[in-house]
Amino acid sequence: MANPIPNLFRVPELKEKILFTLFILLIYRFGAHITVPGVDVGILRQQFGALQGGILGIYDMFVGGGLSRATIFALGIMPYISASIMFQLLAAMLPTVEKLQKEGEEGRKKLTQWTRYVTVLLAVIQGFSYAAFLTSTGAIRNPGAAFNLTTTVALTVGAIFVMWLGEQITERGIGNGMSLMIFFSIIEGFPAAVARTWESFVADQIQIGAIVGLVVILVGITAAVVAMTMASRKIPVQIPRKVVGRGRIREGQKSFVPLRINSAGVMPIIFAQSFIVVPGTIAQFAGETGGWLDLISDLFQPGTVYYICYALLIIFFTYFYTAIIFNPVDLSENLKKQGAFIPGVKPGARTAEYIDRVLTRVTLPGSTYLALVALVPFWIFALFNIQTFFFGGTALLIVVGVGLDTVQQAQQHLLLRHYDGFMKKGRVKMRGRSQYS
Repeated sequence: MANPIPNLFRVPELKEKILFTLFILLIYRFGAHITVPGVDVGILRQQFGALQGGILGIYDMFVGGGLSRATIFALGIMPYISASIMFQLLAAMLPTVEKLQKEGEEGRKKLTQWTRYVTVLLAVIQGFSYAAFLTSTGAIRNPGAAFNLTTTVALTVGAIFVMWLGEQITERGIGNGMSLMIFFSIIEGFPAAVARTWESFVADQIQIGAIVGLVVILVGITAAVVAMTMASRKIPVQIPRKVVGRGRIREGQKSFVPLRINSAGVMPIIFAQSFIVVPGTIAQFAGETGGWLDLISDLFQPGTVYYICYALLIIFFTYFYTAIIFNPVDLSENLKKQGAFIPGVKPGARTAEYIDRVLTRVTLPGSTYLALVALVPFWIFALFNIQTFFFGGTALLIVVGVGLDTVQQAQQHLLLRHYDGFMKKGRVKMRGRSQYS
């Protein structure tokens, strides 16, 4: 079990899950190259190049270049992700949504249904907005109401189909379908970027020392991201001895509650990016020349002010999002119901205060780490003067997080299969079970 990779296709169930997942992802990537009718892709890509650093550029990365090619899957899985985040945030503000989250399977089914409805609504709004954007670029052969209607319908249907594909991976494949789609959308452009880098090297535009140094630093950063993604602060928990059943005594147990160093994941970077590009986007659409909007836009170009504001926004949103997704009071109540306690801390309010204090402390290095991961790629690519590709902090965190989660699920399947085979060989007999019942 030390190296499970050779065993992945030896287990029939796991093999079927992997092949099914790859098949669905193949369909997704195929649809991501079918262009919406009536669009001149060449003109669109020229116009889109100036927007790569803004919100549209970030969105385009998440959908594998679908926006810059105007494909039927241009919206990707993002409307569903946006709807899911919306309900996650509403749970902290609306008691009705919070109650549904705690109702178990039925509550989750209802929330999933609501999320689907909101996904359709967001897809219609985003599809119509994107159709209007396409018209403004001059890349449409026959602009008008007919084009807006057909494009909106095509993009909405594409988003719904992508949502269905993601759910199929989650239910019948391996890994989280939504996350895997973003994962493959991000890495889809990596081979082409490597090819461009090689062409620049052959043309003597990039030195071999710069490429080697870049690769070494990127490998080191990736290793650091993996370590920090898996890092956690373990709070010890004691479960006391108690009498169960017919006089049987269950011995006390020692366990722990892991608090992730990076509980918020990649969301603080996404929120910070959305805010940091607002000044430049407003100035671009306002079209002002030499005014105060241009001054603000220049300040928020990559530089000292940009980096400081970006880092502060990431730290703020890390605390904000962690406070939304992690409730120390609920954790304290669950421990109290189980009869468990933290040694040296009274159950109830004191336990909640203790967990909140520890969480606040571990979130500081976590937020600082997120800020560094987001900013270091800017400095690295500027240092080595390599512009053929850019692998930002957001993409790196998503790729590492989704990759680790998928590998862990594959390992769990292998472990379950291992123990199942162990039981079937008859080495463990269930006879005599009635003696202890």
